[in-house]
Amino acid sequence: MRAVSSGPDEVLVARLLRGDEDAFRTLFRAQAGRLVLLGQRLLADRAEAEDAVQETFLRALRQLPGFRREAALSTWLSGILVNCCREALRRRRPVDALSDELPGPPREGAGGVDLERALRELPDGFREVLVLHDVEGYTHEEIGALLGIEPGTARGQLSRARARMRERLSGGTS
Repeated sequence: MRAVSSGPDEVLVARLLRGDEDAFRTLFRAQAGRLVLLGQRLLADRAEAEDAVQETFLRALRQLPGFRREAALSTWLSGILVNCCREALRRRRPVDALSDELPGPPREGAGGVDLERALRELPDGFREVLVLHDVEGYTHEEIGALLGIEPGTARGQLSRARARMRERLSGGTS
């Protein structure tokens, strides 16, 4: 991949590498809100998403000297966040196994659509690709780079994720 010349990102990265605290505050204010929303969509839990964003910024500061500028700074941060969310989901698995046996909260209205619940019930890889593509607007190539998969794999997972969402939202189960 070739380096991405991103103007303000280049200046901000240079300032961050010099330890400029104002640059960190600028980066945090510019990116934290978007990252929390992405984390919340991936984890379905705001507090856990906020923790993942904090971890993202800690890792980003440690890894910044190795930032190769192959993507925009915001995309690089999203990739770190996706990894933090994956780790949070792996830590959560033993609890999820027990919670599958417990009844979930009642759905609002008879036959009402529960989009958030349907999204939460997707397998992690499907949910990641669906959120990154359909909600965040990343291309298949960018998703492949973020998740370490081929763009064709991202396309296939997106297609299967959309099919599962359609099935769940129409009242079917899988």
